[in-house]
Amino acid sequence: MTINQGADVLNKLEMLEQEAANNGIEVVTVPFNSERIKGLYCDGIIAMSSRLTNTKEKACVLAEEISHHQLNTGDILDLSDVENCKQEMLARLNAYNRMIGLQGIIDAFEAGCLTLHEMAEYLDVTEDFIREFLDACKLKYGDGVVIQNYLITFEPHLSVVKTLT
Repeated sequence: MTINQGADVLNKLEMLEQEAANNGIEVVTVPFNSERIKGLYCDGIIAMSSRLTNTKEKACVLAEEISHHQLNTGDILDLSDVENCKQEMLARLNAYNRMIGLQGIIDAFEAGCLTLHEMAEYLDVTEDFIREFLDACKLKYGDGVVIQNYLITFEPHLSVVKTLT
């Protein structure tokens, strides 16, 4: 997404901030007491932890909180409730696909990325976010999946192979 001719391309965080604004979501920074809490969504407001200093981490958290706005209903903070866990996972999966997706793995492979660090740099996300995405993919697809003439395997390690057509 570009702003206009000759302007810089927006990074993922800026695009997500713009998406939030376009959807009437206010994004505020909050000094949460818990280091564990990175972001929360409630009634049109996304609270981001003031401890977040890395642009990539902010973008990953914002993507999930926007997903909560779009997909979840009610207070889902009590994760001992199975329905709340389902809503939490739905928002996370949406954020993973928004920020990476299987196409992102293919694009990173095509760009020559060989390590999770290189993929994170290329995709403008954190390594932890990629790991969590890959764990979710293992649960959904098992050892691997074929998409657009590519075999992506998750076990025993991530690999991408272009298949013959």
